[in-house]
Amino acid sequence: MERSWLALVLVILCGVAQVRSGASDHRYKAGDEVPLYANKVGPFHNPRYGFPYELGKFYYQFLIHFLVNFVCFSLINSETYRYFDFPFCSSAPVKEKREALGEILNGDRLVSAPYKLEFLGDKEAQVACKRKLTKEEVAKFRTAVSKDYYFQMYYDDLPIWGFLGKVDKEGKADPSEYKYYLFKHLIFEILYNKDRVIEITVRSDPNALVDLTEDEPVDVDFMYTVKWKETETPFEKRMDKYSQSSSLPHHLEIHWFSIINSCVTVLLLTGFLATILMRVLKNDFIKYAHDEESADDQEETGWKYIHGDVFRYPKHKSLFSAALGSGTQLFTLTIFIFILALVGVFYPYNRGALFTALVVIYALTSGIAGYTAASFYSQFEGTNWVRNLLLTGSLFCGPLFVTFCFLNTVAIAYQATAALPFGTIMVIFLIWALVTSPLLVFGGIAGKNSKAEFQAPCRTTKYPREIPPLPWYRQTLPQMAMAGFLPFSAIYIELYYIFASVWGHRIYTIYSILFIVFIILLIVTAFITVALTYFQLASEDHEWWWRSFLCGGSTGLFIYAYCLYYYNARSDMSGFMQTSFFFGYMACICYGFFLMLGVIGFRASLFFVRHIYRSIKCE
Repeated sequence: MERSWLALVLVILCGVAQVRSGASDHRYKAGDEVPLYANKVGPFHNPRYGFPYELGKFYYQFLIHFLVNFVCFSLINSETYRYFDFPFCSSAPVKEKREALGEILNGDRLVSAPYKLEFLGDKEAQVACKRKLTKEEVAKFRTAVSKDYYFQMYYDDLPIWGFLGKVDKEGKADPSEYKYYLFKHLIFEILYNKDRVIEITVRSDPNALVDLTEDEPVDVDFMYTVKWKETETPFEKRMDKYSQSSSLPHHLEIHWFSIINSCVTVLLLTGFLATILMRVLKNDFIKYAHDEESADDQEETGWKYIHGDVFRYPKHKSLFSAALGSGTQLFTLTIFIFILALVGVFYPYNRGALFTALVVIYALTSGIAGYTAASFYSQFEGTNWVRNLLLTGSLFCGPLFVTFCFLNTVAIAYQATAALPFGTIMVIFLIWALVTSPLLVFGGIAGKNSKAEFQAPCRTTKYPREIPPLPWYRQTLPQMAMAGFLPFSAIYIELYYIFASVWGHRIYTIYSILFIVFIILLIVTAFITVALTYFQLASEDHEWWWRSFLCGGSTGLFIYAYCLYYYNARSDMSGFMQTSFFFGYMACICYGFFLMLGVIGFRASLFFVRHIYRSIKCE
């Protein structure tokens, strides 16, 4: 961007009609150097998002099909390593690309690649560099080949992949007889349109192999071939093909089936509420009105009986207010992320855009968390609002920070790209200290001074009524199980595609469908929580505050349970690092869903409770 602005200023000052070609505007002249960066190396079965799904299918044909399978909603780093952590060679000093915060959080570590691919410059079996591998380096490459390691590069911001080598198992039953080979010759095929790069594919020469079977030093000549071909595809559409796999008819059919399944769930639940709750409530209103006219001393029963206790403030009101503030902030963050996705900000291979958006939006929305928490805490007549703000600020960030410290330590021990540099950690700390915390405090002060009163249509009695004994299925845990099952059943089909994108080899870019499913999730969560709240009040149990929050958020527990199933039955992940990252970060994500959906459940129940108690005469 700095280079682009500088070029623009020079054009204005000097009256030049055209900006010089270069990587800044993706326009090149014949012979211009087009940037090629090597990114990471990692095992195929412990994938980081974005590895081509068809790659394994054509592996034994030594053909790398350039299919994009990047998920822009990826949130988790995985087992990947720097390119030059492996004994590749380079003919020139290796230069690191200066990366933005989001790219570093994304796990990208771009460095100059050993191959020179000038614009329109064909090359045939040219030696990039030479290296003599030691016994240890041969063993390291052999281990990588045995685990199907792949590399990732970027050419003019277009991603390319390839395997490091292959294992020859043909006709060999004993693994000790397997042969291990390193690919030493890469063939780049590049399509261009006038002065722009449109597409690039890479494949390995099946006849150019280096035997790595024995622990013996070996000389390797890393070679490459470059072939340029013209195409009519415009530059503006060069990214279109990267998301085509998620728009294939059979995938769309499954996505629409998921939406239909979710809509049926919503309709059934809505019908249940309409035919049962509304009819029961109508009868209750008629009954209570008749009782008031006929006999004032008649004993009250049902949910009207507890009108003097239903608006009694919840226990642990500081923690409850903090949970409402954190959940509201996460809900706002999710809505903003969806808006950016729907307008096309997270287009394929916009490296780090999602992580940058997450960090910036979370920091800027911390004021919402402070305002919501302090406002509710003030309405609950709380006095220690400083402790309430500390709880609000640490309720989600605290577990996330502890998880990050552990996983970052694991990544450092494995020397993986998921390990954040000290400078990046300091940047995040400064954002938290200079943006997140002040906005949280300012929001808390605004919420405390809003002087909003809790709108309770009934007067609360001095002493609480005793809650009658309830059957086991009306206890908190069974109610949470019932409340979380229906919303989870409405999203579980779509959930598979999200997991397969984040942790597997599929692509997910149909954000409109994902947004529809998210709205359905909110509706189902609200409806089922309202229904369970009514049954709780009808049983004369007035402690509905925490119950509504826990029931609403219980879907997060079901999602985490699905993580266990996915890891064991659907994924090929293994190893301590990958397992730690999967369950660690998914625990944080599911916890975030718990807080966010808990707020939805509570808000819906609060609206419902206020409505029904306004409709009756309370003394």
